[in-house]
Amino acid sequence: MRILYVHQFFATRDSSLGLIRSYEFARRWVADGHQVTMITSSSRLPEEYGRAHFVDGEIDGIHVRSVRVPYSNYMGYVRRMWSFALFTVGATWLAVTSGKHDVVFATSTPLTVGIPGWVAAALRETPFVFEVRDLWPEAAIQMGALPRKGPIARVAKSLERFIYRHAARMIALSPGMKAGVVAEGTPAEHVHIVPNSADLDLFTPGERDTTFLASHGVAPDAFVVGYAGAIGPSNAVEEQVPSAARTLLERDRNDIVFIIAGDGRSMPALEAAVADLPNVHLVGSLPKRDVPVLTRSADVLMTLFADIPILATNSPNKFFDGLASGRPMIVNSPGWTRELVEQADCGVYVRAGDGPALAGAIQRLADDVELRLSMGRNARALAEERFGREQLAEQLLSVLEDAASCGNEGETGTTETAP
Repeated sequence: MRILYVHQFFATRDSSLGLIRSYEFARRWVADGHQVTMITSSSRLPEEYGRAHFVDGEIDGIHVRSVRVPYSNYMGYVRRMWSFALFTVGATWLAVTSGKHDVVFATSTPLTVGIPGWVAAALRETPFVFEVRDLWPEAAIQMGALPRKGPIARVAKSLERFIYRHAARMIALSPGMKAGVVAEGTPAEHVHIVPNSADLDLFTPGERDTTFLASHGVAPDAFVVGYAGAIGPSNAVEEQVPSAARTLLERDRNDIVFIIAGDGRSMPALEAAVADLPNVHLVGSLPKRDVPVLTRSADVLMTLFADIPILATNSPNKFFDGLASGRPMIVNSPGWTRELVEQADCGVYVRAGDGPALAGAIQRLADDVELRLSMGRNARALAEERFGREQLAEQLLSVLEDAASCGNEGETGTTETAP
């Protein structure tokens, strides 16, 4: 099958972002004999992709067509919107000049990636499949990036419903995301849940790396709480972690330390908040292939989000990486991740923004070795049983094959929904 895949932030394991879902799926499909053309930007690709406005190349058998578009986690919302607009224009050209494919597959975020995908599918009379990684624009509205009312909100909602209506099939990364898509009028039977997944070969249980710990001033016998991911407004790491770290120091738990890897717009605030905290170590961004050094060296791992309702629908990469690493997971989202850790007994839920509660959960795990080891085993078992990359790559491919077999007759359509 010939797949045209549109993802603005396509990245490989050499990237520090961790957004490698499209790479991992695409390379597996190529290995199985399928042809994949990736339409993306140059922002997460090797340097040679940024030397011209349009570049064609190949990465692990994937045909990569790139448009040069600047993007950074430090950008404000206005600059991000401009970056999205530039990509939409350039990617549309690349998509429509990529020849005939059996299916066009576009993955958010941003929602605007659906435009080049739909245009290419419509012009070539090819089925269009859209993947929702975030419920945009509702996420942007709740985060304060977009107004809830007014012309911008109306345009954003209209674009969302247009893309959903013209997709032959929809992919959602969590039950909450599926519910959000269905609420916009898409028939439930056309929405398939294919969550983020665990790279079981890259992330494995193992002994801690004392050299890594020593390089960051951490004692080899310290109890390590790890976090690897974005440091942005949606994560609120700069709020909950410093509070928990300070609480632990007040309780004379100098044996417990935090190692935080990542970058983003909230990094300056985090640096300021932990400047006087000797039990918090910031190690900067790590390429995806190096993150397992941190996860193996940690005793427990955290997946943190701000206390914003829409974020409870997330399907975060870092959570599945932690499961694969065989470590207990501390989550602070009251949605799907909480259900998973509690049902599988592989972690602990604490309320978002509650530093003392986070400190208490960490103390409990630090003081109960048997509980910690049991939760770690359960985490790895859950990753192997339900979230292995191979298994989910096959599931997604089957949805694309189903859409391709239905042709353009598979558009979902919508029903009227309340504004």
